[in-house]
Amino acid sequence: MQGIRTVFQEERNMRAHVVFGLMAILVAFLLRVSVLELLWIFLAVFLVWIVEIINTIFENVVDMVTDFHFHPIGKKIKDMAAGAVLVTSLFSAIVGAIIFLPKIIKLFL
Repeated sequence: MQGIRTVFQEERNMRAHVVFGLMAILVAFLLRVSVLELLWIFLAVFLVWIVEIINTIFENVVDMVTDFHFHPIGKKIKDMAAGAVLVTSLFSAIVGAIIFLPKIIKLFL
């Protein structure tokens, strides 16, 4: 629990991911999505959270090893880890669009 607490307290992006993830789950319940759709939403949300935690781990290890000095390999590692978060976030956005957009459009028609 301490690790989760630490990443939540120290990483602004993690707090944003948690807020948006919880909002997606709330909207899913409000729109009464199917159980299968809800599982996809939970998968997408938790994947973003997990990958953000792993990204934070990589950032901290690189900083520890380089003693906070720039190193080109350290930069590559951080960029790749951040890229993993971006790809996972895009996956989550696609899942959300597939599930939510038809339901939201239906509300207005």
